[in-house]
Amino acid sequence: MFFSFCSQPQRQPDEVRVRLTSDPQTLNPANYSDPSGLRVINLLFNSLLGVDLADNELKPVLAESMPLIEQKGATTHITYELREAAKWTNGSAITSDDIAFTLKVLKAPLVQNEQIKPQVAFIRDLILDEENNRKFTFVCEGFTPEMELLSGDFFILPAYLFDPENLLKSIPVAAFSDSLSKLENNKNIKAFAARFNTAAFNNSGQQLQGSAGYVLEKWAPGQYLTLKQKDDWWGKSINVPHLTANPKRITLQVIPENTPALLALKNRQLDVLEDIPAREFDQLKTNKALLKDYTLFTPASYGSVYVGLNSRLPKFSDKETRQAIAHLLDVANYIKITQQQYATPTVGIIPPNLKEYYNTDLKPYAFNLVKAKALLTKAGWQQRQSGWFRNVNGTVQQLTIKLSYKASNTVLEATALIFQESAAKLTIPVEVEAQEGNLFNTNCREHNFEMMLRTLNGNPFAFNFEPLLHTSHAEKGGTNYTGFGNAESDALLQQINKAGTKAEKARLLKELQAVMYSEATFIPLYYLKERLAIHKRFGNTKVSGLKPYYDVSAFLLQK
Repeated sequence: MFFSFCSQPQRQPDEVRVRLTSDPQTLNPANYSDPSGLRVINLLFNSLLGVDLADNELKPVLAESMPLIEQKGATTHITYELREAAKWTNGSAITSDDIAFTLKVLKAPLVQNEQIKPQVAFIRDLILDEENNRKFTFVCEGFTPEMELLSGDFFILPAYLFDPENLLKSIPVAAFSDSLSKLENNKNIKAFAARFNTAAFNNSGQQLQGSAGYVLEKWAPGQYLTLKQKDDWWGKSINVPHLTANPKRITLQVIPENTPALLALKNRQLDVLEDIPAREFDQLKTNKALLKDYTLFTPASYGSVYVGLNSRLPKFSDKETRQAIAHLLDVANYIKITQQQYATPTVGIIPPNLKEYYNTDLKPYAFNLVKAKALLTKAGWQQRQSGWFRNVNGTVQQLTIKLSYKASNTVLEATALIFQESAAKLTIPVEVEAQEGNLFNTNCREHNFEMMLRTLNGNPFAFNFEPLLHTSHAEKGGTNYTGFGNAESDALLQQINKAGTKAEKARLLKELQAVMYSEATFIPLYYLKERLAIHKRFGNTKVSGLKPYYDVSAFLLQK
């Protein structure tokens, strides 16, 4: 740790130093796979659209404005126009050819980017405007409401730098949407992939120069990365408040463990530290010396923890039994023990901070043995000395619960053990099982579980819950793990996706929360609060509940 800091260049007055928990695996915007890489790439490359953390709104970045979306039969056409001011590092204009090139790279066979390919699979073709080389239309398969977000949420690549020999130029975008096996023997694609897949290509500061306001100045693996502000970045020439590159230099310090990261903060060697453990955050709140220099923030995030009950099982097939289990969930205690109060209970799948969409007519399920007992009795269960029993298809069955969660998650482990103790107060045996990550996910997809604990991440601008809740996704292998839903709830989910106004969407989302609350199959428990510290010498930090929880490119040195 000492060597790492001492080996860095001398700090500049308006330099910002932040933490990375690990070295990026790659800085290539077409095949990154880790959060550290994404943090850096976001400062080097732009996408068509981006989220302004000042208000958590989706806004145009390389695009001049939000796209025009038209449904045409079985396809959706999404039309963009690029900003005239947008330029690459060499000063050349960003054009529709760069968009086409980017799609080809993301879709091409042999290119090592398997994690990103599915993100653009819905885009089948690209239509270039013959009169305007900054205007183009994506031809997309079908329609989903998140297409607007997805169509603008991938990094745009400079064709002049990534493909100077124009190896991919003659191949149309549509060709990459057919069977890729036809292209695997294409000599141009082979040549491009051979160069693209090399380590030198993936991590070269000379190679990885995008349209954002920074270039990679130095990368000392295992220690730090420094990014330098471009002298003539195009974003400075236009008055768009959410397009920023204010700090002259940004240093990302690689500190894997929390203890040395906190030490670096206390020694004023970091300007920002996020994901501070709750107990340590409480200690910082009483550190008067540190509070003279740092402001502590706890923005409401869009990450949640939920319980899923497998409603396909006879013992969980009625909602009274599921509601009884919901009243055995001691959410207040979960938040106290596992989050040190840095979380907010919720009535449903919408975060409480999204007030226009949150159903305030409902109250979160509370731990209540009396209500749980009454609901079990209503469901036909009879309490005996050894537990609860009822007749299921001619056979007397005891109410037992097997609760599974992903191993190594200490929050979920503690939650499971607290639930086990709560259920025991009503003589309901609970078996707690931590499962390896891949096994846990497989068991969820194959419906091989009774009750499970999971985390879920969302955002404030996309509310397509069909993959989680629609019955068409409830077969084995689908993502509706709990078996929630019927024809009425399916119709409601589809209406939400087609809602034309915010008022209509709000009404429908509140109705969905009420249905989910009553069914008690998919039971959100709480939404997390992030914990971070930022040095007071910087303003315009845009602290947000969306990752990475602040916009370092917007930081301004306070006078």
